[in-house]
Amino acid sequence: MAAPATSITVAVPRIKLGSQGLEVSKQGLGCVGMSATYGPPKPEIDMIKLIHHAVDSGVTFFDTSDFYGPHTNEVLLGKALKGRIREKVQLATKFGVQFKDEKIEVRGDPKYVRDSCEASLMRLEMDYIDLYYVHRIDTRVPIEVTIGELKKLVEEGKVKYIGLSEASASTIKRAHAVHPLAAVETEWSLWSRDLEEDIVPTCRELGIGIVPYSPLGRGFLAAGPKFIESLSEGDFRKRFPRFKPENLEQNKQIYLHICEMAARKRCTPAQLALTWVHQQGDDVCPIPGTTKIENLNQNIGALSVELTAHEKAELESYAAADAVKGDRHAFMANTWINSDTPPLSQWIAE
Repeated sequence: MAAPATSITVAVPRIKLGSQGLEVSKQGLGCVGMSATYGPPKPEIDMIKLIHHAVDSGVTFFDTSDFYGPHTNEVLLGKALKGRIREKVQLATKFGVQFKDEKIEVRGDPKYVRDSCEASLMRLEMDYIDLYYVHRIDTRVPIEVTIGELKKLVEEGKVKYIGLSEASASTIKRAHAVHPLAAVETEWSLWSRDLEEDIVPTCRELGIGIVPYSPLGRGFLAAGPKFIESLSEGDFRKRFPRFKPENLEQNKQIYLHICEMAARKRCTPAQLALTWVHQQGDDVCPIPGTTKIENLNQNIGALSVELTAHEKAELESYAAADAVKGDRHAFMANTWINSDTPPLSQWIAE
């Protein structure tokens, strides 16, 4: 049997993300793990080297947020993307989530929108943000009010395109009516498919691109239960329900099935799971995160793997909803399931 395709040299295609003109590499790079959330920050020099390797390999779409660190991930991206390299890349960042009194607070009021954008531009040392997301939806503020301020930032040239992260179909429609959205970022992987009923059809009806985060199940679909044992105490993933001991044994079976098919396909489990996401459509751009060049190369190699309709259905049967145990997120209250906002008329009346 041939060795798994962990470092195949593949030309990374480019796609139109949404219908507003944004063009990105077909696969992006999630950068949160470089600075926070998944254990201690990684050495800056190594992460800059990784980012440069990504650009040289054709991966030019980078995803960050002012919440990552907080703030330090944007500073890292700013350092890595200075100079001529800036014009080669598409930088997405987010606002709307902050720690306050040791709790997560979500904000979408106009002043916070503008202040956050100005602060991100300073940390990134950039004149504009290619794609600016509302990281989470402030359920106290009509989405029209939040998008209205973002529209002004677009008109001022500080933001090129706008998007939402973890937003319901109704919120997406209301936002898009104020200013066209280029993308919606939300969790989508072989074992996280709750968005397929309403959100994906809504995005396609409106011409909005889809950016799946955690396409490898936060690492589980790539490495299985063994990686959980090696997580540091500060790793946010320790809090996720699907990784709890009471759920792990059943979820392990999903990974084992993926491994079996990957062996038949002569690819890695990560490549197989990532290929499934890619094959959801030409309007889909997953952003798997990594802090290692060899993993980045492996993820790019997924672009050379193909699934037949039968194989795709077989994979989906392994991770059917009744086969997955535990919620997909540690804080389900801060996902699209609870993202609807008050009507604009209520805000005006107040």
